[in-house]
Amino acid sequence: MPTVEVGDLADGDFLLDVREDDEWQAGHAQGALHIPISEFVARYGELTEAAPQDGRVNVICRSGGRSAQVAMYLSQQGVDAVNVDGGMQVWAATGRPVVNAEGQPGFVL
Repeated sequence: MPTVEVGDLADGDFLLDVREDDEWQAGHAQGALHIPISEFVARYGELTEAAPQDGRVNVICRSGGRSAQVAMYLSQQGVDAVNVDGGMQVWAATGRPVVNAEGQPGFVL
């Protein structure tokens, strides 16, 4: 499974967060698209509408397990997708901003 380090992501890179609603509401990367893994297949069209046509989909979860599953699925569908190594735990630990559902500083649940 192709992976990308948090430090290799640039501002503006497309990010898909597949954590569940309570995790998202506590804290997420601003600008990420949120589709929980439990709803992913049913909401797949939301991703195809939002993702850049010629860009990469960087998939993130809390630590990398769920996002690896989704990235693998996307790759099988012909999407250029990679798993964000270490997930939101590494995102927050490296000082990347985390916001809650109200846009205020959040935390990784």
